[in-house]
Amino acid sequence: MAQRSTAGHFAAIDLGATSGRVIRGIVSRDRIEQVEASRFANRPVMLDGALHWDVLSLWRGAVDGLSHAVRDAPQLRSVAVDTWGVDYGLLRGGRLLANPVHYRDARTADELERVHAAMPEAELYARTGVEPLAINTIYQLAAEARSGLLDVAGTALLTPDLFSYWLSGVAVAEQTIASTTGLLSAVTGDWDDDVLAALGLPRDLLAPIIRPGERIGALRSDVAAQIGAANPIDVVAVGAHDTASAVVAVPMPTTGGAFISCGTWGLVGVECRAPVLTPEALAAGVTNERGVDDRFLMMRNGMGLWILSETQRCWEQEGESADIRTLLAEAEAVPADMPVFDVEDARFQPPGDMPSRIAAWCAEHGLPAPVGRGAVVRSIIESLAQAFAEAVAEIGALSGEPATQINVVGGGSRNELLCQRLADRSQLPVLAGPVEATGLGSLLVQARTAGVVDGTIEDLRDIVIRTFSPRLFQPRSL
Repeated sequence: MAQRSTAGHFAAIDLGATSGRVIRGIVSRDRIEQVEASRFANRPVMLDGALHWDVLSLWRGAVDGLSHAVRDAPQLRSVAVDTWGVDYGLLRGGRLLANPVHYRDARTADELERVHAAMPEAELYARTGVEPLAINTIYQLAAEARSGLLDVAGTALLTPDLFSYWLSGVAVAEQTIASTTGLLSAVTGDWDDDVLAALGLPRDLLAPIIRPGERIGALRSDVAAQIGAANPIDVVAVGAHDTASAVVAVPMPTTGGAFISCGTWGLVGVECRAPVLTPEALAAGVTNERGVDDRFLMMRNGMGLWILSETQRCWEQEGESADIRTLLAEAEAVPADMPVFDVEDARFQPPGDMPSRIAAWCAEHGLPAPVGRGAVVRSIIESLAQAFAEAVAEIGALSGEPATQINVVGGGSRNELLCQRLADRSQLPVLAGPVEATGLGSLLVQARTAGVVDGTIEDLRDIVIRTFSPRLFQPRSL
């Protein structure tokens, strides 16, 4: 048996809804180190009344980041891609037909009713375990079919699979990202032919399923030349859905652990060995998505820091300085008894003037609107903390294992006020960090594929625990 390497160098391309980054990591059996090779903006583009992702700009950012990573670590072993869920690109003959449409575009507003006429919502949920949301791929493809674009498309590749294709030339559908579509069987882990048939979608539109940890292929020679790579680099499948990669690096206990991956979205969940496909789970708005190593992530997809970042953007457009540290300091100086509003109200999903929308929601519900920047931000923090606390409690009840600890990862783990108020409102200890859990999870799975480390997800988490010390927030009386 070949002796396992003591350490390896890997790269993670992590594309989020507002920014992308390339993370270079060194992984050994005892430690993981990461360096941000590059960070770049993700700016959607409105064109002809539709909101699109600027994937070519993201590709340029990814390639530039890989160039930096290879320059600093010529011995780079592999690269992997993760992104947000549900969105995709349509290709014909290997070429992208159009810029992918953004999940926040309004084109799917009427598609739920049409899809559920072909297959009832309850049956879809029992088959796929995915909460019926208008952003889901199944409804986007239904809209695409009506537009006629599917008639000329040869392949639909979900966003991380599209980037892996550009890196390797191999078209695959990684299982965790495929599980966000509403087209993957929660039982078999493969595309559900009955769902596809009900919608009239051809099976060959979708690429073959590949599991996290499998090698996709070698880096294409033209990409290798572009980034200055002299040595062979593999393209590897990890948890291509960013949440699946993040959960790998969450230092949760073996029982009683709940996680919140808090970025633009706030994904609250627990890790299970099997999906929960009951009518009660559907009614509670719970989704079941695939994780790494045949785990299931029983989650509620909800509002995250989007509402706060849009509030910042609104004030900046009005000419105000809106540094997040200053805003949070102003919020902390305000009493906690600010109005708690429903962050899941549909009005808060599109870009726009969040402070005015919050005021309107409060007026409709007989509550005094927060006045002043500190009060508005405090109201947002209190509302997010309450929504997270309620989701943790409800998911714990549905899974049969109430939470005893909450781990917050992603950008929200930096928000000390949010973490403390979550601890207070849930009356559970909150551990914050690591911030870049998604990149860490990708690096760890790549290292295991390369044979640098081995073991279960728990073994991979042990490496995270030995490297990082999450900050503990103990609950205080309300």
